Amino acid sequence: MKLFVGLGNPGAKYAQNRHNIGFMALDHIASDHNFTPWRSKFQGQITEGRLGQDKVVLLKPATFMNLSGQSVGEAMRFYKLDSTDVVVFHDEIDLAPAKVRLKSGGGHAGHNGLRSIHQHISPHYDRVRLGVGHPGHKDRVPGYVLSDFAKADQNWLDDVLRGISDGAAYLADDEGPKFLNAVALRVTPPRRSTGTKGKAPAKETPRHSESDAEDTRTALQKLADRFR
Repeated sequence: MKLFVGLGNPGAKYAQNRHNIGFMALDHIASDHNFTPWRSKFQGQITEGRLGQDKVVLLKPATFMNLSGQSVGEAMRFYKLDSTDVVVFHDEIDLAPAKVRLKSGGGHAGHNGLRSIHQHISPHYDRVRLGVGHPGHKDRVPGYVLSDFAKADQNWLDDVLRGISDGAAYLADDEGPKFLNAVALRVTPPRRSTGTKGKAPAKETPRHSESDAEDTRTALQKLADRFR
């Protein structure tokens, strides 16, 4: 069994923020894979379902970002899971938009949601790092992540979320490379071949006009014909 956790802030005010991309990822998984309706539990919203052969619980903490660990710890203890059964989806400013990476363990890099989870369940859990880009200066980071995605971001954002949903069963089955490949197929699909391999183009049969036929007249006949 796996516990997938999406990080974000509760309420319509924050719904389209860059900081809420973790919530968005879980919403796509739940919708596409026919999970149960969301319900309140563990200081958050949860839904249950199956991804492939694996039972998976999705959790969106409602404690606000900097207290996310309270909700995660409560759910983990209830289901008697180890921290290594937890996968956290979160925004990552150190990755370019549309980039997705997997990471096991490690530091929280100043992310308030991860910092809280570290405190409540240890650093030994998996993360899906969802690139949202960097505003250019650290002083601008809070305002940037708490702002909505721009209209120009919508195409790649939709591709990333669809890719995450496509590969969710691989993630639940600890098939990280296959999960990332599913995302990549959405974000950068293979180009269609424009080559000419295969059938050779049919050769056209040249068309000849009457004037193209070989002239077999003698010089004397040609001269005589000019005066006819």
